[in-house]
Amino acid sequence: MPEIIVVTNRKGGSGKTTTAINLAAEFAARDHRVLLIDLDTQGHCAIGLGVQRDDSQPSVHGFFLERSAEALRAAIVTTPYKRLDLAPADTEFEHDRTPHEDDILRNALAAPDLQARYDRILIDCPPSLDRLLLNALTAANWAMIPFLPHPLAAEGARALARVFFRVAMSTNAELRLLGLLPIMLDRRIGQHKRVLEQLGSQFGPERIFNGIRNDIKLAEAFAAGQPVRNHAPRSRGRADYRALTDLLEERLAPAFSDGEKGDNRA
Repeated sequence: MPEIIVVTNRKGGSGKTTTAINLAAEFAARDHRVLLIDLDTQGHCAIGLGVQRDDSQPSVHGFFLERSAEALRAAIVTTPYKRLDLAPADTEFEHDRTPHEDDILRNALAAPDLQARYDRILIDCPPSLDRLLLNALTAANWAMIPFLPHPLAAEGARALARVFFRVAMSTNAELRLLGLLPIMLDRRIGQHKRVLEQLGSQFGPERIFNGIRNDIKLAEAFAAGQPVRNHAPRSRGRADYRALTDLLEERLAPAFSDGEKGDNRA
């Protein structure tokens, strides 16, 4: 059964897509079979992985209209990276067309062949509060919240957490908070330290990851249509995502018991 991780923040520009792409690539490089689902209609996951598609091809948003595992399978494409598949977005999709149901994605991902096909499923969410986000949270085991360490971004993380708790208390009792990930972090900056302290006080310091430092190589890698591990393997951005993946591998290890998971419920 795959671990399903939703990467989300209700504030745009928080590093969601960069994180989803680079974590997916790191997991795949470690022999996990990975599916990256792009629910953000900007369609940036395809760009960041160098995947070319046109509007005539199936998309994950088209799947929501058909509501079948077959439609989701049809949307999945291979990427240039071994063991990494993508369910790309439809950049023309109108969010209000999403059916008013929260378990469409969960039901499709429960198909036995998809369960057997992947070890990790990552979902890149839109920043809006709508049925796409609620479907992602309802389908996931874990939620990761990237954020920029300034006051407005921290408020966005708190707003998303309120939605998280609502879903965890209603449609998905298995949802856990994996952690909050500071992006473009510089611990020498006083404002950054204060935001980390505030969020650590609210969520617990153990749920604040070490973070991703500012690195132009991350933007250059995205522009080149490559994960940073391929484009700039010696960069600090790659080092930070590699270290994050090391930590996640420990937390997501198959030996992780149900009792231990219960201790980490948000």
